[in-house]
Amino acid sequence: MSTRPEPLFPLFAGLDTLAGIGPKTAQNFAGLGVIAPRDLLFTLPQSGIDRRLVPTVQGAPFPTTLTVAVTIGKHSPPRNKGGAYRIHVEDAETSFQLVFFHARGNYWQQTLPEGSRRIVSGRVELFDAVPQMVHPDFTVPEEEADSVPSFEPVYPLTHGITQKLMYKATRGAIALVPPMGEWIDASQMRKAQWPDFSTAITGAHDPMSLGDVSTLAPARERLAYDELLAHQITLALARQVERRKKGRAAKSTGLLQNKVLQTLPYKPTGAQRRAIGEIIADMETEQRMNRLLQGDVGAGKTLVAFMALLGAVEAGGQGVLMAPTEILARQHLQGLRPMAESAGVVLEILTGRDKGAERAAKLAALERGDIQILVGTHAVFQESVVFHDLRLAVVDEQHRFGVRQRLELGRKGRQADVLVMTATPIPRSLALAQYGDMDVSVLDEKPPGRKPIQTVLVSTDRYEQVVERLRVAIAEGRQCYWVCPLVEESEVSDLTAAEERFKRLRAVLGDGVVGLVHGQMPPAEKDAGMAAFQRGETKLLVATTVIEVGVDVPNASIMVIERAESFGLAQLHQLRGRVGRGTAASSCLLMYQNPLTETGRQRLEVLRETEDGFLIAETDLKMRGTGDLIGTAQSGVPRFKVADLEKQAALMAVAQTDARKLLYEDPALTGDRGKAARMLLWLMRQDEAIRLISVG
Repeated sequence: MSTRPEPLFPLFAGLDTLAGIGPKTAQNFAGLGVIAPRDLLFTLPQSGIDRRLVPTVQGAPFPTTLTVAVTIGKHSPPRNKGGAYRIHVEDAETSFQLVFFHARGNYWQQTLPEGSRRIVSGRVELFDAVPQMVHPDFTVPEEEADSVPSFEPVYPLTHGITQKLMYKATRGAIALVPPMGEWIDASQMRKAQWPDFSTAITGAHDPMSLGDVSTLAPARERLAYDELLAHQITLALARQVERRKKGRAAKSTGLLQNKVLQTLPYKPTGAQRRAIGEIIADMETEQRMNRLLQGDVGAGKTLVAFMALLGAVEAGGQGVLMAPTEILARQHLQGLRPMAESAGVVLEILTGRDKGAERAAKLAALERGDIQILVGTHAVFQESVVFHDLRLAVVDEQHRFGVRQRLELGRKGRQADVLVMTATPIPRSLALAQYGDMDVSVLDEKPPGRKPIQTVLVSTDRYEQVVERLRVAIAEGRQCYWVCPLVEESEVSDLTAAEERFKRLRAVLGDGVVGLVHGQMPPAEKDAGMAAFQRGETKLLVATTVIEVGVDVPNASIMVIERAESFGLAQLHQLRGRVGRGTAASSCLLMYQNPLTETGRQRLEVLRETEDGFLIAETDLKMRGTGDLIGTAQSGVPRFKVADLEKQAALMAVAQTDARKLLYEDPALTGDRGKAARMLLWLMRQDEAIRLISVG
């Protein structure tokens, strides 16, 4: 069934199929991301107005919205054109005024005649000690009191869309919801006491109090869970399809790994040993490995990856390690070459720079199997690159690499195992959202001998002192980074900020001492700038965040981050991890601009207090939210309309278990719950997932 089920057709028709919506209004709705009636279902009220009847306005905390029964009194028309038309009214205990502007002729005398009884509802404010209700939202005869909602939902709006229109449109969409089976596990439904889908939709759009608008309200929680479940079923299907791909059991002997471990000046941490064990065990099964290796800055991911690559070589095959940039690829080469030599393994590098005869010779050696481990950039994807027997592909820095590239890399080797490394500690809820199709190994210990980095908060007023401190460090033969702020597009670009700072620092510290690297440079220039710093030719590197990932200069011991308050915590933590890699005591100066907000200060203090990346990421998530945390647009974390990943992290874990259990019991989704789950996938626009079922 790879076409949308018929009962859902009306929900996916044009918006103009709903009463009262023409083509122009439909265009306005697009501003809210609403293009079909289905989208209205998940555009929920963000708050509500309590319009329950109260006896009097007296003693109310003005300004506030009130609904009272009144007797209409004297009318006072405006004295001059455009003035206020006032009507004096009395409730059970006091009198106040209804105020209207642009009154026409005797309209109000006819609508609200003196002596009549009315229910009025609207915002009441004090004006010269007299309560006034300006332009009431409702003025209805007492016998029509029921027409005033006791609690009125307030929807998010956009240009050209009013609350009234939104109310009417959502009601039109709700009427189109067909009867559907239950896709949530029965025991989960009982435990959480959730209503069924259609009751949840109706309830979420018809809140009775502010409590019904919170994420904890059962109707809302259920709809959030539906979104998370659809997402996790999609990931579980992707995982199932991956798993069905036959892998090849790579039986490693441990010989080469032991040779390398014996030459190391330190013992691997418990976390490293555990991760190596998990990966090697995966490689020995018939299924294809699809594993994420998550570790904090300096947790020793490279050693774990290298052991896995040696495992592939021990099994008679080849391994490849892919880095996002040439600099990182060369850095891996430098770090791994001595280890490879101690094991007697042939390690080579392949990047876009390899040309002509040299490139041809490397490709031939690779195809013959003479090169056992290849380090490279995405140049490895090219058609001309053929492996003799690729068993393991390791991808460094996942978020530069989408799911599509993971699959392409897998194609290079028949059934090659895939290991993805990321240095960004990700809170569990986000890891589940982003990498739910993968198994995860976590490195949560630092190798011994890493010196702590002293982190200091400095205000930008102390710029001169900071520069002086750098001058001293450089005179002592040390190197430093200066990271420029991310600038709002409106003022100047990141580029001008970096260039200005570079000019100022060069003027003070001298020519040839200061280098510059930023994102808009041509790649060759950027590489040259980084390389000069790595070789120690330049002593201070002024950079934008391009240096955040993986650059290793052990001699660099000071990191200055300008306008630190404009960065995310996780990013600051990554940047800080660029120092403290050598023997010298290192420090990180977080420069902020006064006045710093309370949350701004709290966030920077978290960095001062801890170097635990996972703790920092969790704090960042609580304080900022998922969107900013990893730049949702490019991170592969889906945007949910109802679910809130910060507040509902626990639900994501339940959804993952539930999705995997469902597919374990009903891999083709043909049972009752399976059929309902297909309906959910269509409803949540997970068309990709539907294709995966048909692939399966």
